[in-house]
Amino acid sequence: MAPKVLISDKLSPAAVQIFKDRGIDVDFQPDLGKEKEQLAKIIGNYDGLAIRSATKVTEKILAAGDNLKVIGRAGIGTDNIDKDAASKKGVIVMNTPFGNMITTAEHAIAMMFAVARQIPEASASTHAGKWEKSKFMGVELTGKTLGVIGAGNIGGIVCDRARALKMKVLAYDPFLGDEKAEKMGVEKVELEDLLPRADFITLHVPFTEQTANILSRENLAKTKKGVRIVNCARGGLVDEEALAEMLQSGHVAGAAFDVFKTEPATENPLFNLPNVVCTPHLGAATTEAQENVALQVAEQMSDYLLTGAVSNALNMPSVTAEEAKVMGPWLKLSGHLGSFIGQLTDEPIKAINILYDGTVADMNLDALNCGVVAGIMKRANPDVNMVSAPVVAREKGIQISTTNQDKSGVFDGYIKVTVVTDKRERSIAGTVFSDGKPRFIQIKGINIDAEVGAHMLYTTNEDVPGIIGTLGQTMGENGVNIANFTLGRATVKGEAIALLYVDAPVPAPVIAQLEATGMFTQVKPLQFEVA
Repeated sequence: MAPKVLISDKLSPAAVQIFKDRGIDVDFQPDLGKEKEQLAKIIGNYDGLAIRSATKVTEKILAAGDNLKVIGRAGIGTDNIDKDAASKKGVIVMNTPFGNMITTAEHAIAMMFAVARQIPEASASTHAGKWEKSKFMGVELTGKTLGVIGAGNIGGIVCDRARALKMKVLAYDPFLGDEKAEKMGVEKVELEDLLPRADFITLHVPFTEQTANILSRENLAKTKKGVRIVNCARGGLVDEEALAEMLQSGHVAGAAFDVFKTEPATENPLFNLPNVVCTPHLGAATTEAQENVALQVAEQMSDYLLTGAVSNALNMPSVTAEEAKVMGPWLKLSGHLGSFIGQLTDEPIKAINILYDGTVADMNLDALNCGVVAGIMKRANPDVNMVSAPVVAREKGIQISTTNQDKSGVFDGYIKVTVVTDKRERSIAGTVFSDGKPRFIQIKGINIDAEVGAHMLYTTNEDVPGIIGTLGQTMGENGVNIANFTLGRATVKGEAIALLYVDAPVPAPVIAQLEATGMFTQVKPLQFEVA
């Protein structure tokens, strides 16, 4: 059955056609986002939800989305999505950070020109029949110092445009490397250095705990007298009341804001102040950008629903279509390894340690980690998946660590998972053979070679004669057919293990019969999702 996607906000017809061309059943209801109750009633019928900013994806909507796998936001901001609830529900949240980069950067440059030359006020005055030429004295951008807070995708474009305008550019960004800064032709500085040197300051960072109120009253006081401040990023980055006071005192010469702490902004401390340019969150409001983000979200959601490729996800590691092809068997293996340990572990888990060896160490380890953790968590919560598993593990206080190393043995690559509890450590390792099939290669440090089956039986015992016969006879007497039988032992007469791949689940009475022999220290039926 084809995946079903609901579009609840206005989206380009070309984006709708992309879904259809990719074989996805799409339901285009562009005004549904305004009808919360109706959306909650029907969302359970869909695998994907494509939105803009009008639709509010609340915890209630997510709770009703029984089949929902992905939410795609045509745009950058995802404040209208409850991302914590989505993660717990196992729903991927994607945005489209690249479709409106140029548009937003151009708007910031336009706002900088507007506040430098007081264009909106001069236009209004002229429209009113006045000719106040001497009133609107401006400043040039050429030769001025621009302070850019956040030099990522959009901020980087602003830096490039500003340099073309012959401005000196200072960039504050904790993630900007020296080599990249040199290549961009900007001076990398700390915020404390940027504030007193910049003639113009423009912000291009997301709203997070770290960036909230980054231009606080205290930091605004450190700026150069006569500075002009531009914010086309997110509301809440600037103390608007403090900025209004400094505009009135003359310390700040002007401000240009496209975003506000509270939106829609029907009132604000910055409104009606001289030389303050305000626009209603128009950063991405060009026909080109609206088309680009719509097409991008349709492609991303289609890729995920059809191939498992994850792009621009906010609550899961991204996996490209190419990675998905190569990593598919390894992702299955990571889930099987986690599932094996999860089914054997009854006590609370304190830590999960994952070792990647050889070729697999160069793959997308974040995604593989999610696979392992999801496999482990499924026993306690069958609905958990790669999105929700890390959230569940974090809530339980489980420490997750990874190690990667060069090839160390006969296999080109393998994964080893160790779980730590208060009582014991338990480990299992596996690899993927050339046929693309995952294999278990080590359990509790004992080497084996076992194919993964949907129904398996795991036993541990002392290495003594009769184990194979007992297992075979008991299975045969009870009509349980063995597809594969693997044995391993630590030392002669030491600890030994057996792993049976059987055609159907082993009935509870058969488990009890084996336990009653007194030959086994553990008899455990296992189930794996191998489809």
